[in-house]
Amino acid sequence: MQNNPSNKTTTFYAIGLSYKKADADIRGKFSLNAAKKEQLLLQAKAEGVSNLIVTSTCNRTELYGFAQHPFQLIKHLCENTSGTVEEFQKVAYVYKSNEAIAHMFKMGTGLDSQILGDFEIISQLKTSFNLSKKLGLVDAFSERLVNAVIQASKKIKNETEISSGATSVSFASVQYILKNVSNVSDKDILLFGTGKIGRNTCDNLVKHIDNKHISLINRTKDKAEKIAGKFDVTVKDYANLQTEIQQSDIVIVATGAQQPTIDKEILASTDKEILLLDLSIPKNVSDDVLELPNVTLVHLDDLSKITDATLERRKEFIPKAELIIDEIKGEFLSWLETRKFAPTIKALKSKLQEIKSEEIDFQRRKNNQFNQEQAEVLSDRIIQKITKHFANHLKADDTATSDSIAMISKVFQL
Repeated sequence: MQNNPSNKTTTFYAIGLSYKKADADIRGKFSLNAAKKEQLLLQAKAEGVSNLIVTSTCNRTELYGFAQHPFQLIKHLCENTSGTVEEFQKVAYVYKSNEAIAHMFKMGTGLDSQILGDFEIISQLKTSFNLSKKLGLVDAFSERLVNAVIQASKKIKNETEISSGATSVSFASVQYILKNVSNVSDKDILLFGTGKIGRNTCDNLVKHIDNKHISLINRTKDKAEKIAGKFDVTVKDYANLQTEIQQSDIVIVATGAQQPTIDKEILASTDKEILLLDLSIPKNVSDDVLELPNVTLVHLDDLSKITDATLERRKEFIPKAELIIDEIKGEFLSWLETRKFAPTIKALKSKLQEIKSEEIDFQRRKNNQFNQEQAEVLSDRIIQKITKHFANHLKADDTATSDSIAMISKVFQL
């Protein structure tokens, strides 16, 4: 699986790190916000990396693209984050060619998610692809690959129950509150941050907790007001964040800040028992709050470990999901093989057309009764059949495609 921009041989790689080996602190170092993503993509494009797609979520940061060596991708990731190459190597994975393709299928369909069957990742992959497309970093290969992963995700969602039941980090946070907080209906709950996770958390709070004391705070107040109107909760001013946190019993933090927004200093002047749930990557609550005896801090990695009957039941559908992936991935790989020899078939057809034209011209000059129209029709049909035979040969499972392409090129002097 190779590409040849500027006559340099490149290979398709997937490099990254995830919750499996990297804890929240390390994942935070390699997290990419929107501006950093775009900066990375443009830098990589300038250095000859192609078909580059970058994903960065709470649970993983990954780069997919064609490069001469995977270190090209690793270098760009480290240059645009606070993580080092040494830190990356301790927890990273690098996949090449078909293994990289297989990893994208597994990741995009929720089989590699921290919570099995989490389909939010597919929308994140679509967003990442659209950004790369906007910046001119994709071609038919990555477009076809991402569409195949989207197709597999839809089919798994429609034909299995691997995403059945309410299970997500947002829902897990509500489960944690219900299991660990007594008299929860009487508690003051503050949700700080109204991005996707914040919105989902607000939805789950309203659905599963009978509580009339839920408040929202966001840096941009009108965003919070839109969500508050939908869920009938209260909006507080960002300027009063410290006061609102100190007056709350439960604070859920789901902002997109690159540095902690809540630390010991904000909480130091209150003795009230406060439960802090940090759903952010990088961490938005500093670990120094643990020095306060009245504060309990729970991070999303702890919440993601919450397993229940729903998650156990989802595991039953993994084999069926894998069969669906194998089917659609197989179709993509067949297309990829066809794409590999398509230039050879095109060149062969052109060569045969050249031979045809020379021969028809010779016969026309030699024979006054020569029917050029019939000869054209007959020759074109023969050329079509010949090229079809060669194409079928190259498609065959037992064919060494590279050797056959070399032989065809040699025989026909392509």
